[in-house]
Amino acid sequence: MRRITYILVVCVFVLISCQSDGDSVTYDGFETVTLSNIWDTKKHIPGAVEIQSEIVRAGERAAKIILRPGDQIDKEKGTILERAELLQVERLWALEDETYTYSFSMFLPEDFPVVPTRLVIAQWKQRCPGDNCYPDNPTLAVRYIANQLLVTHKVTSEENILYSTDEDIRGNWLDFRFRLRFSKQDGVIKAWLNNEAIIDYQGPNAYPEAGGYPERNHFYFKFGMYRDESPETMTLYVDEFRREQITAF
Repeated sequence: MRRITYILVVCVFVLISCQSDGDSVTYDGFETVTLSNIWDTKKHIPGAVEIQSEIVRAGERAAKIILRPGDQIDKEKGTILERAELLQVERLWALEDETYTYSFSMFLPEDFPVVPTRLVIAQWKQRCPGDNCYPDNPTLAVRYIANQLLVTHKVTSEENILYSTDEDIRGNWLDFRFRLRFSKQDGVIKAWLNNEAIIDYQGPNAYPEAGGYPERNHFYFKFGMYRDESPETMTLYVDEFRREQITAF
């Protein structure tokens, strides 16, 4: 009986920690002292991400992400780009024409800089095998620019704003939830912020093959900070990430 109880306790711990990375459900509550293996570290420099316990959405820990002036990954050195992002590992990328839900919580401190610098805090990008596709922007992105929170959508040369608010979001946790099907024909984008519906879009939400993208492509998720060069140090927190593949919309 003691052995059975012990096994049950271990299983419960694994479920509430950040080690669930199956094909259908991926969860990270950032409860372990090191970054979970569902994240690729190639989109931030060493020291940009740490697990801390002072500001959390749930549980005892959350991830703190810091972007300082000049923080550039090797691939982007000498450009105007600066970033500190968590990137989902390739085995968890979304497949075109399949439906997924994503939810995550973000916290921008009250002193987060209010500047006109282009800043992306979460994004879904379409895989480009040769790194020479056009356009090469995120198909879906959450942005924070000059105290405006935006969700943008782009599958042509023009970018569309699906949601925007000028309300000061700093100092409060933002609970995002997206239900997505990336498709060149019948895509879906539904989104909620703090349990309030903010987006209900149906239509193309994947770049066409003419831009150099493969047929039945994959889409990868990143969150943190990606910006044009700026003199400000920016810090935000992320917690309670969950991604699930669903069989019916």
